[in-house]
Amino acid sequence: MLRAVAAGVTIAVRPQPGAKKTAILGVYGEGAATQLKIAIQAPPVEGKANAALIAFLAETLGIAKNKVELVSGELSRSKVFLLRGVSLEEAEAICRD
Repeated sequence: MLRAVAAGVTIAVRPQPGAKKTAILGVYGEGAATQLKIAIQAPPVEGKANAALIAFLAETLGIAKNKVELVSGELSRSKVFLLRGVSLEEAEAICRD
């Protein structure tokens, strides 16, 4: 789910768009395929859910939105984000909460 890379940390996410409220729901999958499941209020239309995910991750981690980049899965249910300038320990602490 979380991997340290040169630029920061990558996080695998399984979004649930169209939810009543935006929140971390828990962990989806097992082993190497583990993803953080996040409910997102925005609908999966015209990139609105992706933009809402970026805003939510940035707010949750206390970083600027331009530090969160979607690196894969733009149109997929499984997405990977790069969190620039975030340590693996900081990202792990957020995922545990």
